[in-house]
Amino acid sequence: MTSTAAAAVPAATPRTVLVTGGSKGIGRGIAERMLASGHRVAATYRSGDVPAGVLGVRADVTVPEQVEAAFAEVESALGSVEVLVANAGITRDTLLMRMSDEDWDAVLATNLTGAFRVARRAARPMIRARFGRMVFISSVVGQLGSAGQVNYAASKAGLVGMARSLARELGSRGVTANVLAPGFVETDMTAELGEAAVEKYTAQIPLGRLGAVDDVAAAVEFLASDAAGYVTGALLPVDGGLGMGH
Repeated sequence: MTSTAAAAVPAATPRTVLVTGGSKGIGRGIAERMLASGHRVAATYRSGDVPAGVLGVRADVTVPEQVEAAFAEVESALGSVEVLVANAGITRDTLLMRMSDEDWDAVLATNLTGAFRVARRAARPMIRARFGRMVFISSVVGQLGSAGQVNYAASKAGLVGMARSLARELGSRGVTANVLAPGFVETDMTAELGEAAVEKYTAQIPLGRLGAVDDVAAAVEFLASDAAGYVTGALLPVDGGLGMGH
């Protein structure tokens, strides 16, 4: 019975996947998982490197010309982008009264406007193909808020409105747009918080642990899959229950 049920599960259709910000942390984990699942994967990066087997494209999503060049390179090497994972993001944390215009502009330019640019560039080929998956990486902070992160929270909340508008615009063409909201995930960034801060955050999480990068990557894999063809405009939290009710 078990073997028959397993055999009935269709294999994932190999797709061309582009992950922005794929050199470290969550983005790198997503690129690795999608590659391991048999997809053709490209990832943009500004520094560092990308996983072996992934097509690395150096690009800054705040520069329109670099976005265009990145898509052209991916299309030439792997074909049109069928799955877009808009993950590139930065932080410039400080309290409101100390936050400069530059702190605000830099975070919005990367996290929100950058996502808009890559979505706009990906949309036309997806519409022509009548198939596409867009996944925007937000954060639990976009729903809960966080002192010292006015810019970051605003940018991550904005992705929800963007994705839901795209879901309405593009749904009739077979293109889905969804948002993933990770909570506190074990990355180099959270490692810098210190043991006391990590214990404090962990105590607020119903599952009692920080998330792993692969927890997020697995959810992305689902939203990008054929199995999620009837899921669009969704906000999927991967936060151990931290943001329940939001």
